[in-house]
Amino acid sequence: MITTTARETVPDVKPRRLTSTLLWTAQILLAAFFLFVAAVPKLAGSHSSVQEFGLIGAGQWFRYFVGTVELAGAIGLLTPWLAGLAAAGLAADMAGATIVNATVLHNTTFGPNVWLTAILCAVVLLLAYGRRQQIKGLAAAIRR
Repeated sequence: MITTTARETVPDVKPRRLTSTLLWTAQILLAAFFLFVAAVPKLAGSHSSVQEFGLIGAGQWFRYFVGTVELAGAIGLLTPWLAGLAAAGLAADMAGATIVNATVLHNTTFGPNVWLTAILCAVVLLLAYGRRQQIKGLAAAIRR
């Protein structure tokens, strides 16, 4: 007769709990960053945001669009069933920001932001990977 002890199941539970705690910590910190550092200045019309989007040349409507995307991403990171999708969306946003910072704004005072946006892109991409089961579950629920 084969018996299982509680000791054999404990190592399986602790890594999941630790991973979940680390993912939630990252989600809360990133949500705060995207809300207060990224979205609010764009939506409030801070001078530097207006100037930066003026240099991009796409128009100020694009500033409102990006600010709204970042606000929605921040809220999504705090919503359990949307966190993975929000992280994937923010990764796409940061990939676009990295490209714009490297190509369009490379000779301006905003040029050094390329490293910040590239690192943020990598971090939210890792977060999306960590929440990939939620994305699969959401896709399955939509298909029903």
